[in-house]
Amino acid sequence: MKFGIIKERKNPPDRRVVFSPEKLKEFKKQFPEAEIVVESSDIRVFSDEAYQKAGFEVTNDISDCDVLLGVKEVPVDNLIPNKKYFYFSHTIKKQAYNRKLLKAMLEKNIEMYDHETITNNNGSRLIGFGRYAGLVGAYNGFRALGLRDNLFELPKVETLPDFDAVKAELDKITIPNIKILLTGTGKVAKGAKEILDHLKIKQVSDALYLTTDFSEPVYCMADVMEYNKRKDGKVGEKYAFYNDPSEYESNFMPYAKETDYFIAGHFYGNNAPYLFTREDAKSKGFKINLIADISCDVDGPVASTIKASTIADPIYGYDPVNEVEVDYKHKGAITVMAVDNLPCELPKDASEGFGDMFLEHVIPAFFNNDANGILERARMTTSDGKLTERYSYLQDYVDGKQ
Repeated sequence: MKFGIIKERKNPPDRRVVFSPEKLKEFKKQFPEAEIVVESSDIRVFSDEAYQKAGFEVTNDISDCDVLLGVKEVPVDNLIPNKKYFYFSHTIKKQAYNRKLLKAMLEKNIEMYDHETITNNNGSRLIGFGRYAGLVGAYNGFRALGLRDNLFELPKVETLPDFDAVKAELDKITIPNIKILLTGTGKVAKGAKEILDHLKIKQVSDALYLTTDFSEPVYCMADVMEYNKRKDGKVGEKYAFYNDPSEYESNFMPYAKETDYFIAGHFYGNNAPYLFTREDAKSKGFKINLIADISCDVDGPVASTIKASTIADPIYGYDPVNEVEVDYKHKGAITVMAVDNLPCELPKDASEGFGDMFLEHVIPAFFNNDANGILERARMTTSDGKLTERYSYLQDYVDGKQ
Protein backbone atom coordinates (compact mmCIF):
# COMPACT_ATOMS: atom_id res chain seq x y z
CA MET A 1 0.00 0.00 0.00
CA LYS A 2 1.32 3.41 -0.94
CA PHE A 3 0.69 6.49 1.22
CA GLY A 4 1.07 10.09 0.12
CA ILE A 5 1.39 13.19 2.30
CA ILE A 6 -0.44 15.83 0.27
CA LYS A 7 0.28 19.52 -0.15
CA GLU A 8 -2.22 21.80 1.63
CA ARG A 9 -3.93 23.99 -0.95
CA LYS A 10 -6.70 25.74 0.97
CA ASN A 11 -6.48 29.49 1.53
CA PRO A 12 -5.49 30.99 3.86
CA PRO A 13 -2.43 28.70 3.80
CA ASP A 14 -2.17 26.05 6.50
CA ARG A 15 1.34 24.97 7.46
CA ARG A 16 0.29 21.86 9.39
CA VAL A 17 0.82 18.31 8.18
CA VAL A 18 -0.32 14.86 9.31
CA PHE A 19 3.22 13.54 9.82
CA SER A 20 6.49 15.28 10.66
CA PRO A 21 9.64 13.77 9.09
CA GLU A 22 10.58 12.07 12.37
CA LYS A 23 7.12 10.60 12.90
CA LEU A 24 7.09 9.39 9.28
CA LYS A 25 10.33 7.53 10.04
CA GLU A 26 8.57 5.82 12.96
CA PHE A 27 5.69 4.93 10.63
CA LYS A 28 8.11 3.30 8.17
CA LYS A 29 9.97 1.49 10.95
CA GLN A 30 6.77 0.01 12.37
CA PHE A 31 5.33 -0.91 8.96
CA PRO A 32 8.28 -1.44 6.58
CA GLU A 33 5.97 -2.84 3.91
CA ALA A 34 4.34 0.59 3.49
CA GLU A 35 5.46 2.82 0.65
CA ILE A 36 5.45 6.52 1.57
CA VAL A 37 5.99 9.64 -0.54
CA VAL A 38 5.61 13.33 0.23
CA GLU A 39 4.12 15.85 -2.16
CA SER A 40 6.35 18.90 -2.53
CA SER A 41 5.17 21.96 -0.60
CA ASP A 42 6.55 25.44 -0.13
CA ILE A 43 4.29 26.29 2.82
CA ARG A 44 4.55 23.23 5.08
CA VAL A 45 6.18 23.84 8.47
CA PHE A 46 8.66 21.05 7.67
CA SER A 47 10.66 21.61 4.49
CA ASP A 48 10.93 19.24 1.54
CA GLU A 49 14.59 18.87 2.43
CA ALA A 50 13.71 17.69 5.94
CA TYR A 51 11.65 14.82 4.49
CA GLN A 52 14.37 13.97 2.00
CA LYS A 53 16.96 13.85 4.78
CA ALA A 54 14.62 11.50 6.66
CA GLY A 55 14.77 9.17 3.64
CA PHE A 56 11.51 9.93 1.84
CA GLU A 57 10.88 10.74 -1.78
CA VAL A 58 9.49 14.22 -2.39
CA THR A 59 7.53 14.47 -5.62
CA ASN A 60 5.04 16.58 -7.54
CA ASP A 61 3.10 13.52 -8.69
CA ILE A 62 1.22 11.48 -6.09
CA SER A 63 -1.31 10.00 -8.49
CA ASP A 64 -0.01 6.45 -7.94
CA CYS A 65 -0.70 6.54 -4.18
CA ASP A 66 -3.54 4.53 -2.65
CA VAL A 67 -4.06 6.62 0.48
CA LEU A 68 -3.69 10.41 0.60
CA LEU A 69 -3.23 12.15 3.95
CA GLY A 70 -3.97 15.84 4.49
CA VAL A 71 -5.26 18.31 7.04
CA LYS A 72 -7.71 20.80 5.47
CA GLU A 73 -10.24 20.48 2.65
CA VAL A 74 -8.83 19.55 -0.75
CA PRO A 75 -10.03 21.90 -3.52
CA VAL A 76 -12.42 20.06 -5.84
CA ASP A 77 -10.16 20.52 -8.86
CA ASN A 78 -7.27 18.85 -7.03
CA LEU A 79 -9.15 15.70 -5.97
CA ILE A 80 -7.70 12.57 -7.57
CA PRO A 81 -10.40 10.00 -8.45
CA ASN A 82 -10.52 6.49 -6.98
CA LYS A 83 -8.35 7.24 -3.93
CA LYS A 84 -8.71 6.98 -0.18
CA TYR A 85 -8.52 10.47 1.39
CA PHE A 86 -8.07 11.57 4.99
CA TYR A 87 -8.64 15.22 5.90
CA PHE A 88 -11.08 17.52 7.71
CA SER A 89 -13.86 17.80 5.13
CA HIS A 90 -16.23 19.87 7.30
CA THR A 91 -19.26 18.11 5.86
CA ILE A 92 -20.57 15.87 8.64
CA LYS A 93 -22.73 18.69 10.05
CA LYS A 94 -24.07 19.45 6.55
CA GLN A 95 -21.99 22.60 6.24
CA ALA A 96 -23.46 24.38 3.22
CA TYR A 97 -20.12 25.74 2.02
CA ASN A 98 -18.70 22.24 1.46
CA ARG A 99 -21.65 20.46 -0.16
CA LYS A 100 -19.91 20.65 -3.55
CA LEU A 101 -16.84 19.00 -2.06
CA LEU A 102 -18.73 15.97 -0.75
CA LYS A 103 -20.67 15.71 -3.98
CA ALA A 104 -17.42 15.80 -5.99
CA MET A 105 -15.90 13.03 -3.87
CA LEU A 106 -18.91 10.83 -4.59
CA GLU A 107 -18.72 11.59 -8.29
CA LYS A 108 -14.99 10.75 -8.33
CA ASN A 109 -15.50 7.46 -6.44
CA ILE A 110 -13.33 8.64 -3.56
CA GLU A 111 -13.36 6.86 -0.20
CA MET A 112 -13.50 9.68 2.34
CA TYR A 113 -12.28 9.28 5.92
CA ASP A 114 -12.82 12.50 7.82
CA HIS A 115 -10.47 13.01 10.79
CA GLU A 116 -13.55 13.93 12.83
CA THR A 117 -15.11 10.54 12.16
CA ILE A 118 -12.16 8.54 13.51
CA THR A 119 -13.53 7.23 16.81
CA ASN A 120 -13.28 4.36 19.25
CA ASN A 121 -16.10 1.89 19.96
CA ASN A 122 -17.74 4.37 22.33
CA GLY A 123 -17.84 7.12 19.72
CA SER A 124 -15.09 9.23 21.29
CA ARG A 125 -12.87 11.01 18.80
CA LEU A 126 -9.31 9.74 18.57
CA ILE A 127 -7.77 12.31 16.23
CA GLY A 128 -7.70 16.09 16.32
CA PHE A 129 -5.96 19.35 17.07
CA GLY A 130 -8.16 20.16 20.07
CA ARG A 131 -5.35 20.46 22.60
CA TYR A 132 -3.56 23.04 20.46
CA ALA A 133 -6.74 25.03 19.89
CA GLY A 134 -7.12 25.17 23.66
CA LEU A 135 -3.52 26.19 24.26
CA VAL A 136 -3.52 28.97 21.68
CA GLY A 137 -7.05 30.14 22.47
CA ALA A 138 -6.43 30.63 26.18
CA TYR A 139 -3.11 32.38 25.47
CA ASN A 140 -4.79 34.67 22.93
CA GLY A 141 -7.41 35.61 25.51
CA PHE A 142 -4.71 36.71 27.94
CA ARG A 143 -2.99 38.57 25.12
CA ALA A 144 -6.25 40.45 24.49
CA LEU A 145 -6.54 41.24 28.21
CA GLY A 146 -3.03 42.68 28.30
CA LEU A 147 -3.55 44.83 25.22
CA ARG A 148 -6.99 46.08 26.21
CA ASP A 149 -6.08 47.06 29.77
CA ASN A 150 -2.48 48.12 29.03
CA LEU A 151 -1.16 45.50 31.43
CA PHE A 152 1.38 43.67 29.25
CA GLU A 153 2.13 42.88 25.61
CA LEU A 154 2.29 39.22 24.65
CA PRO A 155 3.52 38.46 21.11
CA LYS A 156 1.29 36.56 18.71
CA VAL A 157 1.75 32.79 18.92
CA GLU A 158 2.39 32.62 15.18
CA THR A 159 5.60 34.63 15.72
CA LEU A 160 6.95 32.07 18.21
CA PRO A 161 8.76 28.87 17.19
CA ASP A 162 7.02 26.39 19.49
CA PHE A 163 5.05 25.85 22.68
CA ASP A 164 8.15 26.17 24.88
CA ALA A 165 8.49 29.74 23.60
CA VAL A 166 4.81 30.35 24.37
CA LYS A 167 5.35 29.28 27.97
CA ALA A 168 8.44 31.47 28.22
CA GLU A 169 6.37 34.51 27.23
CA LEU A 170 3.70 33.67 29.81
CA ASP A 171 6.38 33.53 32.49
CA LYS A 172 6.97 37.26 31.97
CA ILE A 173 3.45 38.45 32.84
CA THR A 174 1.34 38.87 35.97
CA ILE A 175 -2.39 38.15 35.84
CA PRO A 176 -4.62 40.59 37.75
CA ASN A 177 -7.19 39.52 40.31
CA ILE A 178 -9.86 38.15 37.96
CA LYS A 179 -12.25 35.19 37.93
CA ILE A 180 -11.96 32.89 34.93
CA LEU A 181 -14.53 30.36 33.76
CA LEU A 182 -13.51 27.47 31.49
CA THR A 183 -16.29 25.34 29.99
CA GLY A 184 -15.71 21.81 28.77
CA THR A 185 -13.72 18.76 29.84
CA GLY A 186 -12.42 17.50 26.48
CA LYS A 187 -9.13 18.01 24.64
CA VAL A 188 -9.82 21.69 23.92
CA ALA A 189 -10.63 22.51 27.54
CA LYS A 190 -7.66 20.50 28.81
CA GLY A 191 -5.39 22.44 26.46
CA ALA A 192 -6.71 25.72 27.84
CA LYS A 193 -6.26 24.35 31.36
CA GLU A 194 -2.57 23.78 30.63
CA ILE A 195 -2.19 27.52 30.09
CA LEU A 196 -4.06 28.39 33.30
CA ASP A 197 -2.01 25.91 35.29
CA HIS A 198 1.25 27.11 33.77
CA LEU A 199 0.34 30.61 34.97
CA LYS A 200 -0.20 29.07 38.42
CA ILE A 201 -3.76 30.37 38.57
CA LYS A 202 -5.64 28.63 41.38
CA GLN A 203 -8.44 26.24 40.41
CA VAL A 204 -11.51 26.36 42.65
CA SER A 205 -14.76 24.41 42.85
CA ASP A 206 -18.04 25.59 41.36
CA ALA A 207 -19.47 26.23 44.81
CA LEU A 208 -16.58 28.47 45.88
CA TYR A 209 -16.42 30.20 42.50
CA LEU A 210 -20.10 31.17 42.63
CA THR A 211 -20.13 32.36 46.23
CA THR A 212 -16.69 33.74 47.09
CA ASP A 213 -14.60 36.81 46.34
CA PHE A 214 -10.89 36.14 46.03
CA SER A 215 -7.73 38.19 46.50
CA GLU A 216 -5.95 36.38 43.66
CA PRO A 217 -6.85 35.20 40.14
CA VAL A 218 -8.81 31.93 40.15
CA TYR A 219 -10.50 29.70 37.62
CA CYS A 220 -13.34 27.20 37.60
CA MET A 221 -13.69 24.36 35.09
CA ALA A 222 -17.39 23.75 34.46
CA ASP A 223 -18.77 20.60 32.85
CA VAL A 224 -21.93 20.50 30.74
CA MET A 225 -24.16 19.55 33.69
CA GLU A 226 -23.01 22.62 35.63
CA TYR A 227 -24.15 25.15 33.02
CA ASN A 228 -27.25 23.26 31.83
CA LYS A 229 -30.21 22.00 33.85
CA ARG A 230 -33.37 20.00 33.20
CA LYS A 231 -36.46 22.08 32.53
CA ASP A 232 -38.51 19.93 34.91
CA GLY A 233 -36.11 20.41 37.81
CA LYS A 234 -34.99 16.78 37.95
CA VAL A 235 -31.33 15.84 38.21
CA GLY A 236 -29.62 16.00 34.81
CA GLU A 237 -27.41 13.30 33.32
CA LYS A 238 -24.57 14.08 30.94
CA TYR A 239 -25.07 11.35 28.37
CA ALA A 240 -28.83 11.83 28.37
CA PHE A 241 -28.13 15.49 27.57
CA TYR A 242 -25.83 14.51 24.70
CA ASN A 243 -28.47 12.18 23.27
CA ASP A 244 -31.38 14.61 23.62
CA PRO A 245 -30.70 18.15 24.90
CA SER A 246 -34.27 19.31 24.22
CA GLU A 247 -35.26 18.66 27.85
CA TYR A 248 -32.59 21.07 29.12
CA GLU A 249 -32.14 24.82 29.46
CA SER A 250 -29.14 27.02 30.18
CA ASN A 251 -27.92 27.45 33.75
CA PHE A 252 -25.07 29.75 32.69
CA MET A 253 -26.17 33.07 34.17
CA PRO A 254 -24.97 32.34 37.74
CA TYR A 255 -21.48 31.97 36.23
CA ALA A 256 -21.88 35.07 34.03
CA LYS A 257 -22.53 37.14 37.14
CA GLU A 258 -19.22 36.05 38.69
CA THR A 259 -16.88 35.82 35.68
CA ASP A 260 -14.47 38.34 34.17
CA TYR A 261 -12.83 36.13 31.54
CA PHE A 262 -14.75 33.27 29.90
CA ILE A 263 -12.90 30.59 27.92
CA ALA A 264 -15.39 28.62 25.80
CA GLY A 265 -13.79 25.21 25.36
CA HIS A 266 -16.97 23.14 25.25
CA PHE A 267 -18.46 21.11 22.40
CA TYR A 268 -21.79 22.47 21.20
CA GLY A 269 -24.20 19.92 19.74
CA ASN A 270 -27.28 20.39 17.61
CA ASN A 271 -30.37 21.60 19.52
CA ALA A 272 -28.46 22.21 22.76
CA PRO A 273 -29.49 25.37 24.64
CA TYR A 274 -27.42 28.52 24.14
CA LEU A 275 -25.12 29.35 27.04
CA PHE A 276 -26.20 32.98 26.95
CA THR A 277 -28.31 35.02 24.54
CA ARG A 278 -27.99 38.62 23.39
CA GLU A 279 -30.68 39.53 25.89
CA ASP A 280 -28.71 37.82 28.67
CA ALA A 281 -25.65 39.90 27.77
CA LYS A 282 -27.70 43.08 28.29
CA SER A 283 -28.75 42.14 31.82
CA LYS A 284 -27.45 44.22 34.70
CA GLY A 285 -25.67 41.38 36.47
CA PHE A 286 -23.79 40.14 33.40
CA LYS A 287 -20.13 40.61 34.35
CA ILE A 288 -18.15 38.89 31.58
CA ASN A 289 -16.03 41.40 29.66
CA LEU A 290 -13.53 39.10 27.90
CA ILE A 291 -14.24 35.91 25.96
CA ALA A 292 -11.93 33.48 24.21
CA ASP A 293 -14.45 31.51 22.17
CA ILE A 294 -12.38 28.54 21.07
CA SER A 295 -15.47 26.64 19.96
CA CYS A 296 -16.36 29.59 17.69
CA ASP A 297 -19.94 28.85 16.67
CA VAL A 298 -20.96 32.10 14.96
CA ASP A 299 -24.39 33.38 16.09
CA GLY A 300 -24.53 30.35 18.34
CA PRO A 301 -24.37 29.52 22.04
CA VAL A 302 -22.03 32.41 22.90
CA ALA A 303 -24.03 35.46 21.82
CA SER A 304 -21.06 37.81 21.53
CA THR A 305 -19.49 35.66 18.79
CA ILE A 306 -21.03 37.51 15.86
CA LYS A 307 -18.21 36.52 13.51
CA ALA A 308 -15.06 34.44 13.40
CA SER A 309 -11.91 36.50 13.76
CA THR A 310 -8.59 35.78 12.07
CA ILE A 311 -5.01 35.12 13.08
CA ALA A 312 -4.10 38.43 11.44
CA ASP A 313 -6.84 40.32 13.30
CA PRO A 314 -7.88 38.13 16.24
CA ILE A 315 -9.67 40.56 18.58
CA TYR A 316 -12.89 42.54 18.24
CA GLY A 317 -15.43 44.14 20.54
CA TYR A 318 -19.10 43.31 20.96
CA ASP A 319 -21.45 46.05 22.12
CA PRO A 320 -24.16 44.14 24.02
CA VAL A 321 -26.55 47.11 24.10
CA ASN A 322 -26.64 47.68 20.34
CA GLU A 323 -25.64 44.12 19.37
CA VAL A 324 -22.93 45.29 16.98
CA GLU A 325 -19.18 45.01 16.51
CA VAL A 326 -17.09 47.82 18.00
CA ASP A 327 -13.44 48.39 18.84
CA TYR A 328 -12.37 45.95 21.55
CA LYS A 329 -11.27 48.86 23.76
CA HIS A 330 -14.68 50.53 23.49
CA LYS A 331 -16.21 51.30 26.88
CA GLY A 332 -18.78 48.68 27.83
CA ALA A 333 -17.76 46.27 25.08
CA ILE A 334 -17.15 42.58 25.56
CA THR A 335 -13.70 41.82 24.17
CA VAL A 336 -13.91 38.77 21.90
CA MET A 337 -11.23 36.43 20.55
CA ALA A 338 -12.93 33.98 18.17
CA VAL A 339 -10.27 32.70 15.77
CA ASP A 340 -11.57 29.51 14.11
CA ASN A 341 -8.20 28.00 13.08
CA LEU A 342 -6.15 28.41 16.24
CA PRO A 343 -3.87 25.33 15.85
CA CYS A 344 -2.44 26.93 12.69
CA GLU A 345 -0.53 29.28 15.00
CA LEU A 346 1.47 26.34 16.42
CA PRO A 347 2.03 24.29 13.25
CA LYS A 348 5.13 22.41 14.40
CA ASP A 349 3.81 21.26 17.79
CA ALA A 350 0.32 20.62 16.41
CA SER A 351 1.66 18.49 13.54
CA GLU A 352 3.89 16.46 15.83
CA GLY A 353 1.02 15.81 18.24
CA PHE A 354 -1.36 14.92 15.42
CA GLY A 355 1.15 12.45 13.97
CA ASP A 356 1.46 10.72 17.35
CA MET A 357 -2.29 10.09 17.43
CA PHE A 358 -2.55 9.09 13.77
CA LEU A 359 0.26 6.56 13.99
CA GLU A 360 -1.16 5.06 17.18
CA HIS A 361 -4.81 4.82 16.16
CA VAL A 362 -5.17 4.83 12.38
CA ILE A 363 -2.16 3.45 10.54
CA PRO A 364 -2.25 0.01 12.25
CA ALA A 365 -5.79 -0.50 10.90
CA PHE A 366 -4.37 -0.74 7.38
CA PHE A 367 -2.16 -3.66 8.41
CA ASN A 368 -4.32 -5.60 10.90
CA ASN A 369 -7.42 -5.96 8.72
CA ASP A 370 -9.04 -3.08 10.62
CA ALA A 371 -9.30 -5.24 13.75
CA ASN A 372 -10.83 -2.46 15.87
CA GLY A 373 -13.21 -1.12 13.22
CA ILE A 374 -11.42 2.24 13.03
CA LEU A 375 -11.60 2.53 9.25
CA GLU A 376 -15.08 1.08 8.91
CA ARG A 377 -16.55 3.59 11.38
CA ALA A 378 -14.72 6.49 9.75
CA ARG A 379 -15.50 5.70 6.11
CA MET A 380 -18.06 8.20 4.83
CA THR A 381 -18.15 7.31 1.13
CA THR A 382 -17.54 4.18 -0.92
CA SER A 383 -15.39 3.48 -3.95
CA ASP A 384 -18.52 3.22 -6.09
CA GLY A 385 -19.78 6.71 -5.32
CA LYS A 386 -22.22 6.15 -2.45
CA LEU A 387 -22.54 7.24 1.16
CA THR A 388 -21.94 4.49 3.69
CA GLU A 389 -24.86 3.50 5.89
CA ARG A 390 -23.48 5.36 8.90
CA TYR A 391 -23.41 8.61 6.92
CA SER A 392 -26.54 8.08 4.82
CA TYR A 393 -28.14 10.97 6.75
CA LEU A 394 -26.08 13.25 4.46
CA GLN A 395 -27.97 12.20 1.31
CA ASP A 396 -30.42 15.12 1.40
CA TYR A 397 -27.46 17.44 1.95
CA VAL A 398 -25.70 15.98 -1.10
CA ASP A 399 -28.89 16.32 -3.12
CA GLY A 400 -29.22 19.98 -2.15
CA LYS A 401 -32.45 19.44 -0.23
CA GLN A 402 -31.05 20.79 3.03
